[in-house]
Amino acid sequence: MRGSVEHSWGWGHCAPSPLLLLTLLLFAAPFGLLGEKTRQLLEFDSTNVSDTAAKPPGTPYPPYSLADFSWNNITDSLDPATLSATFQGHPMNDPTRTFASGSLAFRVQAFSRSSRPAQPPRLLHTADTCQLEVALVGASPRGNRSLFGLEVATLGQGPDCPSMQEQHSIDDEYAPAVFQLDQLLWGSLPSGFAQWRPVAYSQKPGGRESALPCQASPLHPALAYPLPQSPIVRAFFGSQSNFCAFNLTFGASTGPGYWDQHYFSWSMLLGVGFPPVDGLSPLVLGIMAVALGAPGLMLLVGGLVLLLYHKKYSEYQSIN
Repeated sequence: MRGSVEHSWGWGHCAPSPLLLLTLLLFAAPFGLLGEKTRQLLEFDSTNVSDTAAKPPGTPYPPYSLADFSWNNITDSLDPATLSATFQGHPMNDPTRTFASGSLAFRVQAFSRSSRPAQPPRLLHTADTCQLEVALVGASPRGNRSLFGLEVATLGQGPDCPSMQEQHSIDDEYAPAVFQLDQLLWGSLPSGFAQWRPVAYSQKPGGRESALPCQASPLHPALAYPLPQSPIVRAFFGSQSNFCAFNLTFGASTGPGYWDQHYFSWSMLLGVGFPPVDGLSPLVLGIMAVALGAPGLMLLVGGLVLLLYHKKYSEYQSIN
């Protein structure tokens, strides 16, 4: 996602239809999404880590390379009604049987209109966006308090990496206790974006009691190691594409974690052009109206009482 819309996405100034966008993602996913976008599943031992902000969040185990995973037949999970499909995989070589009853899943969904998903973090989406949900289910952790993460590689904008921004709000109705929104922007206009809440969930459905903090490392050019060049990436962006990488880690050494139910899920929004802008929810607007209106109402009532009292006193006739 770099340069102008024409060079970044290949379809000019018109955004694709949801079905076309889903089709493109499905064709790109085995080579791009699973090979270029998300490269490794990370695991850390946080047993002896007391600092929740430590980087890395524990002693790293050898990562799982997604290039060594076996993935399901996508046609088995393709649902045209919901414009969604799920890639589900496990390591082809698993001598310790870590994934004997587990899997890593990527669910991709396109949208035909503006709305919000039913499950937290309920990011606002439009018809120009797709949601990617990542879920690790049933895999055996290699430590008693293992934290998991993802290494994400993405296209840079020329020699530079996309800009990462944090937005803060007083509104947490759609993602309780989460007042931050993180996003990547390609270009100053921008031509594309990725957007997520810094929260994952250790239960399904997700809620405040199962929320896990999500930390993103700074973006850096991926020059230290070669990235696989897929035909899809070359067709859309050329063979001289520059890549940037960052890590996402989920959870902390204290509180809820993957160890509770051997489950975690996290989601992000991908789209063309400007990202959706969240307004204040009706609940927050109502609270603000009451909070700001109550003092004014009290002053008004007090003024009326004083006015009526003064009028009554002025009408009093002395008998002397």
